[in-house]
Amino acid sequence: MMKMIAGGWLLVLHISIFLPSVCRIHAVSYDYSATTECLIEPQRAQYEGGIISNPDFTHGIQGWTVFGQGAVKEGISNDGNRYIVAHGRSHPLDSISQEVRLEKGKLYSFSGMSFPIYLKKKKIFLSCIFLQNGISAWVQINGGRGNVAVVFKMSSGELVRGGQVTARNGCWCLLKGGVFANISSRAEILFESKTTEAEIWVDNVSLQPFTMEQWRSHQDESIDKERQGKVRFEARYANGTAIEGAGFSIKQTKSDFPFGCCMNYHIINSTDYQHWFALRFRHTTFTNEMKWYSTEKIQGQENYTVADAMVSFAQKNSISIRGHNIFWDNPKYQPEWVKNLTSDELRKAAEQRIESVVSRYAGQLIAWDAMNENLHFNFFEDKLGKNATAEYYARAYQLDPDTTMFLNEYNTIEDCRDEKANPFNYMTKLDEILSYPGNQGISAGIGLQGHFGSGQPNLAYMRSSLDILGSTGLPIWLTEVDVGKDPNQAEYLEQVLREGHSHPAVKGIIMFVGPANAGFNNTVLADKDFKNTPAGDVVDKLIDEWKFQTKEIKADGKGSIEIPLFHGDYNITVKDPVSSSLTGFSYKMTKDVTRDTVHLRINA
Repeated sequence: MMKMIAGGWLLVLHISIFLPSVCRIHAVSYDYSATTECLIEPQRAQYEGGIISNPDFTHGIQGWTVFGQGAVKEGISNDGNRYIVAHGRSHPLDSISQEVRLEKGKLYSFSGMSFPIYLKKKKIFLSCIFLQNGISAWVQINGGRGNVAVVFKMSSGELVRGGQVTARNGCWCLLKGGVFANISSRAEILFESKTTEAEIWVDNVSLQPFTMEQWRSHQDESIDKERQGKVRFEARYANGTAIEGAGFSIKQTKSDFPFGCCMNYHIINSTDYQHWFALRFRHTTFTNEMKWYSTEKIQGQENYTVADAMVSFAQKNSISIRGHNIFWDNPKYQPEWVKNLTSDELRKAAEQRIESVVSRYAGQLIAWDAMNENLHFNFFEDKLGKNATAEYYARAYQLDPDTTMFLNEYNTIEDCRDEKANPFNYMTKLDEILSYPGNQGISAGIGLQGHFGSGQPNLAYMRSSLDILGSTGLPIWLTEVDVGKDPNQAEYLEQVLREGHSHPAVKGIIMFVGPANAGFNNTVLADKDFKNTPAGDVVDKLIDEWKFQTKEIKADGKGSIEIPLFHGDYNITVKDPVSSSLTGFSYKMTKDVTRDTVHLRINA
């Protein structure tokens, strides 16, 4: 007998945040974000500064030197707080410096850094991010910008960017980031601001080393906390008597965390590919088949045959689809006939494109990458005006209002050297789109591709970027995860996937990987015989690890068991120890439940 559980729900939502007393949260122009007023005084350095000497400038500027031109001096606030000031700057890297020792194989998390930029003889208006203990808030005031980055100058002379923040006059903002040490060496910590007329004020610096084991331990803790809830099942007879020794069998039937893989046209005619995919994944993105250059190779001759067949396969196998993409801003990847259109011709063609593809699949997708790579490229903006992207978001939303619209971008989490795609620029662009008249109600999402190159991924930078973007409150998806060829590729893929899954702001992960038989040659999960590669073993291991493994559990004297469950759907069977009769129930562990108690009634 199967029946739904009703009643007995105990929902406990516990949110623990730390904000200083001077901060007050309030809504801004678009309701996806919250802001916090400036910190009058900075918070203490985390980890008591870690390996930084004189992190809070208690001993003046001892341990710190000038880098480049300009000069440094001690600053003291009205309340007696001491900090350091880099002034007389003429070059972006003119700042302060301290030398540290980096040990090979360790992650260095850079946090506790606060910056106001004092802009002389200018009335300027900048935004500020405050991040502390996983809580972040963004405040924007009226004016320009002043970015400050932390840079590590290695013993080889290489400059490695570790993170940045958008700073403002009179506001202490936390800069967060980090680096991975590939070799043991000395390194200098520097600060970069291209606003050379600005003084850089620095206080409460922290640089804390972590072993990979320590980092992994934190990932596991976060996964346990963010992806599971505890439930107590109490089995009783209809008369209320506890069923001592009742046997519980618990099986998860569906996971609420989307962990999927792309697919391509090879899946239409390959039963092996179909079986391999459907056995593992319930979420997907098509690599190219929905893109404009695939569906309208010749102007006016639309062909959705391949995309339709792939949608049909996915629907038959209960696989949810992310639409990829409506438009791609890279001039290189427009249909050939589009590249030389006049502005008026492009406007008409683009209108036809969005009407056609969005209307065709409306209600069948969970997301649209409305504009692809809009931080790096501006094909449509150059030809149709600066509001082109915002206007396409508006139209896509009108055509498919129940689907989340994503701005999809690369290098925001995977490459700290790419200033175009840093998380602050991402937020600025998204705010422009969503602040456009009529777009305030759009269901929006943050799409981070996650194309990591070969070599050790910088997990500290990835985490800090996710922290910053998570402050918007919008859902973050890793949309195209892969890792470059490397002897340690499988290990690095696992690190990236664990980092994404452990972050509370990440609501889904799609990998751009697959079997060799389908033409995948960067990150390959299965060979031509569909046997797992090492990367494929990692993916299968994580699929099993991130779902509840079927268990048989005997109840205590009160007829109760308590167990952590991953978010998702479950079938529960209770065996009466006296009659051996079985009673079935269904149960859902939701994301907003940390602890639940469910009373089950069994007919003897």
